[in-house]
Amino acid sequence: MAHVNKVHSVRTIGLVARELDKTEDEIADLALGMDPQDGLIWIYSPEHEDGIMAFTYDGVDNLETLIADQQIAKR
Repeated sequence: MAHVNKVHSVRTIGLVARELDKTEDEIADLALGMDPQDGLIWIYSPEHEDGIMAFTYDGVDNLETLIADQQIAKR
């Protein structure tokens, strides 16, 4: 049986930035090393022909971990 993708929704970078009280640029910088298996998905549409970052629930969790790690490193 083939692998079945279980992702049923994603959140755009703008929504995630607002939820995490960060800018889109800060989220984009954090996500530079993320891959689809980390929860980063690129969405393409007529309004975003070059793509826009979006995150699964696991992706948002990974971003929260990266933010916490950054805060610890600053201490």
